[in-house]
Amino acid sequence: MRTVIQRVQSASVTIDGEIKSAIGKGLLIFLGIEDKDSEADIEWLVKKIVNLRIFDDENGVMNRSIIDIDGEALVVSQFTLHASTKKGNRPSYIKASKPEKAIPLYNEFCDEMSLALGKAIGTGRFGADMKVGILNDGPVTILIDSQNKE
Repeated sequence: MRTVIQRVQSASVTIDGEIKSAIGKGLLIFLGIEDKDSEADIEWLVKKIVNLRIFDDENGVMNRSIIDIDGEALVVSQFTLHASTKKGNRPSYIKASKPEKAIPLYNEFCDEMSLALGKAIGTGRFGADMKVGILNDGPVTILIDSQNKE
């Protein structure tokens, strides 16, 4: 699983002109799924994300997690995170999982994030044309790939 995590003041997802989800201070998580991803990747990634200390403490130092600040989360599926640009100018998405594999893992990831935070999270709609509104905070953007744990 590949993620782009952004610390936000607010974020929202609009589908067909209607707001599907909106959050205040917290994390916007773009999630890309590939065929070799499993429940073990979900467990590792959720634990890593909810414990990332990327929110400021009283001294302005990034020392607090989303749990510490009682922040919100919005998870948006994004197969383009697995784009390969090795050949030519048109990206290939061959590594991205097909919906029959990706949708159950996306839903499980969202369920686990909600459980870890102890509250409902915002979501997009898998496969939909989504308009994502973001008010970045920092900006702070972190890339995490469960297949490349660095």
